[in-house]
Amino acid sequence: MPPGIYCPMEFWSKGENQNIQVDFLLPTGIYLNLSVPCNASLGTIKQVVWKHAQYEPLYHMLSDPEAYVFTCINQTAEQQELEDEQRRLCDIQPFLPVLRLVAREGDRVKKLINSQISLLIGKGLHEFDSVQDPEVNDFRTKMCQFCEERAAKRQQLSWAAWMEYNFPLQLEPMAKGLGTGLLHTPTKNIFVNVKFQSGGESFTFQISPNEFPITLMSYAVKKQATVFRHETMENPEDYTLQVNGKYEYLYGNYPLYQFQYIRSCLHRGLTPHLTMVHSSTIIAMRDEQVNSIANPPKMAVKPPPLPKKKPNYGSLWSLEQSFYIELVQGSKVNADERMKLVVQAGLFHGNEMLCKMVSSSEVNVCSEPVWKQRLDFDINICDLPRMARLCFALYAVIEKAKKARSTKKKSKKAVSKDCPIAWVNVMLFDYKDQLKTGECCLHMWSSFPDEKGELLNPMGTVQCNPNTESAAALVICFPNVASHPVYYPSFEQLLELGRNGEQPRSAPEDPEEQKLQLKEILERRSHTELYEHEKDLVWKMRYDIRDQYPQALAKLLTITKWNKHEDVAQMISLLQTWPELPVLNALELLDFSFPDRYVGSFAINSLKKLTDHELFQYLLQLVQVLKYESYLDCELTKFLLDRALSNRKIGHFLFWHLRSEMHVPAVALRFGLILEAYCRGSTHHMKVLMKQGEALSKMKALNEFVKLSSPKATKPQAKEMMHVCMKQETYLEALSHLQSPLNPSIILTEVCVDQCTFMDSKMKPLWIVFNNEETGGGGVGIIFKNGDDLRQDMLTLQMIQLMDVLWKQEGLDLRMTPYGCLSTGDKTGLIEVVMHSDTIANIQLNKSNMAATAAFNKDALLNWLKSKNPGDALEQAIEEFTLSCAGYCVATYVLGIGDRHSDNIMIRETGQLFHIDFGHFLGNFKTKFGINRERVPFILTYDFVHVIQQGKTNNSEKFERFRGYCEKAYMILRRHGPLFLHLFALMKAAGLPELSCSKDIQYLKDSLALGKTDEEALKHFRLKFNEALRESWKTKVNWLAHNVSKDNRQ
Repeated sequence: MPPGIYCPMEFWSKGENQNIQVDFLLPTGIYLNLSVPCNASLGTIKQVVWKHAQYEPLYHMLSDPEAYVFTCINQTAEQQELEDEQRRLCDIQPFLPVLRLVAREGDRVKKLINSQISLLIGKGLHEFDSVQDPEVNDFRTKMCQFCEERAAKRQQLSWAAWMEYNFPLQLEPMAKGLGTGLLHTPTKNIFVNVKFQSGGESFTFQISPNEFPITLMSYAVKKQATVFRHETMENPEDYTLQVNGKYEYLYGNYPLYQFQYIRSCLHRGLTPHLTMVHSSTIIAMRDEQVNSIANPPKMAVKPPPLPKKKPNYGSLWSLEQSFYIELVQGSKVNADERMKLVVQAGLFHGNEMLCKMVSSSEVNVCSEPVWKQRLDFDINICDLPRMARLCFALYAVIEKAKKARSTKKKSKKAVSKDCPIAWVNVMLFDYKDQLKTGECCLHMWSSFPDEKGELLNPMGTVQCNPNTESAAALVICFPNVASHPVYYPSFEQLLELGRNGEQPRSAPEDPEEQKLQLKEILERRSHTELYEHEKDLVWKMRYDIRDQYPQALAKLLTITKWNKHEDVAQMISLLQTWPELPVLNALELLDFSFPDRYVGSFAINSLKKLTDHELFQYLLQLVQVLKYESYLDCELTKFLLDRALSNRKIGHFLFWHLRSEMHVPAVALRFGLILEAYCRGSTHHMKVLMKQGEALSKMKALNEFVKLSSPKATKPQAKEMMHVCMKQETYLEALSHLQSPLNPSIILTEVCVDQCTFMDSKMKPLWIVFNNEETGGGGVGIIFKNGDDLRQDMLTLQMIQLMDVLWKQEGLDLRMTPYGCLSTGDKTGLIEVVMHSDTIANIQLNKSNMAATAAFNKDALLNWLKSKNPGDALEQAIEEFTLSCAGYCVATYVLGIGDRHSDNIMIRETGQLFHIDFGHFLGNFKTKFGINRERVPFILTYDFVHVIQQGKTNNSEKFERFRGYCEKAYMILRRHGPLFLHLFALMKAAGLPELSCSKDIQYLKDSLALGKTDEEALKHFRLKFNEALRESWKTKVNWLAHNVSKDNRQ
């Protein structure tokens, strides 16, 4: 048999329309060599093989084609079963053009779903099996059952309830109370165009914006009956209203103007276009989803095994000897031969060290160093908290002898430089509460020395490095402290000890004095460490805290002595009678500092009251916090899966937030398992997500192609080549009829190849335009980026959107544009294009055709707005400009967004100003010499002030209104300061370079002046504002320099 040819991935992306010689190995041992098209599906190829096989020997021994499945060796050198026969050869990209047919075993439907899940989540499910970890197996069984039960329940929903799952409402935030604000309820009637899905003409109705959708539907039903002279009139309650061309519906008891779609039409002066959809259509959609689950999960599977009663051997609490481990040896250690190796070990509960750190002796550097040394910790086994983690750091030091030789004077400076090599963390108890015993090998993670000089990394994962082939490792041995397994005491035992340990409340020495002291401690604005006597007071008065200051739970938990089991038991016991917390305080408890699982479930319980809209607002943070969890099965995971399976929009974003980090080895197992569970609970949604995944992989291939071709060609040529590539059948098919990953209610019907292009920046982002006939509102643009980390942009935009919601709830609509941005993979993602807008730089360049003077032409902006808003429309456009300018001035000031210039500030034709590209925040600025942290001043630009004053120099009335908007917006954000602090603190888990320590969060405290009173803060803000006004000429000069250095006309 001739040797096969090697087919790298590039071969497959180039040769889509060509034929290729493939070797087929039949189950009978016969070998065929056939030429097949690269873009043929496996099903088609199988028919061709069968046609030829009938002329070969042993054909009669073959069963039906359905009984066999193709296998190949894939690009990662694994044998892969190709269960999904709709896939094409060019998508499968086998390593060699050899396909082998083998007899299919087992349940075909199950295998097909498994192969689709593997493909979708970017990790083969067989990898989970091969881990052979009982915790993984138990978690999969439990979650699979949980999610399939949810899927079965969903099948029982009425059509109206199913709508709430599948098409959640998109409502504007409502102003709380009758705040004095700009969000007044519209009183003028509005025009709405309605057509029936069943066909016929459309009708336009005049209706009050305060009416509910049902009123509009009853008008439509009456009108239809009159026009078509129907004998009986249909019931409007059998209908629902769909936004034309979108997966977005208007239903429920909300006034029309509260629906985002209606509101945006009113702002843009457009007539809303809706379609009356009959419930039978919705029921058909629901049933189609149900049937796409090949065989609906049977509800009564075998009952879960009863939890085994933990054998009641001796209690952990009776073991009063101190805890120790044996450090046996290391392997695959790489360091300078002239140094010595040391292991440092610490026991942690959250951020808190439970006892002093311990270091091993120094041994000579070699690949397999041996210690065989006992490390003793200054804590008794009985006092180990359930969530204790043991953290190790392996590092090299310069030999002591060499240091000693240097003279006395020098030695002060020559502090031994520790050279960190690797770190690893491990839990002391397994997932079943048993104290670990015996030897274990811990594969370590490489260390990157940080400024803090900490060697241990307690916040890091407790997973070992999956890359066992090359990672350094430590072998340690947990002691056998008893002749039987030792378990952490049960919940009942904890409560019992907690109740017995409660001291009867004796009358304190000076109750009033102490109450005042307690009040002062709990209300302190600064977050400085408490003194010992203050901690004692807080602990002593814990019952008063529960009854009078329940929201100070976090402070009490921080001072609890987690290394004293009596205190822990009392805290857990007290928690059982603690009142449920507001969402704000519950979010704070998800932080890494509070690892206790009873605290965790208490926090999740308090979060269950979040509405879907609020949950969506915090989803990004909740997904990041999963990284802090020590075990797979935890309350947060169940909470997120539960909510994702009851609201498809949340499911969509949960999927992408998890999927986008599957390349990170420390979280791939946990995130992969949650994704698998979600897919099993929502197989129909999985198909929709697969379509999005295919489109993204085509965009990636296209982007790679553009990166290769653009240096060798002019832009028009490169663009032409890009279009030729996009016009291939496989590209057109992948890039049409999909839901937008940025917003699943938007349907990307077909790609408009001729309007697509790429941008000139280094990573050559693609600019892709789709159109959708039915929406009638022009195209939808998406930017695909590959090579830039979008997570920071995503966080910044989430914060701007949150600000917008908080402002609107106070009756202040600052006309913000929080456009969509989604990270979908390793340095890849999508950004929504805001259509009908342009950068300030382009507007200035086009109005004055010389780059050097562009930034000085103060009328350029105003003239551009006049050209887009003729006549009376101008005043409205200037008002939109003024409001949005105030919103973004405050947002960029508070978030410390630096590097602002005329290329990353844009204006919509309606007058709304908005910012883009948030590469740096929290005061991290680009300078010529790298990144520099400084306070972002409040920034005002002379040109903007000119527009706000309608081009008149002394229009102080308009300018003062603008100042008023800024002040009001700032003060509203201040009131919600703690929310921003908690959300940013939770985002530390993401590992963004500019958000890693408390210093970064301190930036927000300062910009919101959280240590000051309202009067002081407003005074401070006014100072900044006036300073910005004086400096506005400077901004102009800086922009001028920016324009000169970059003439960006295309």
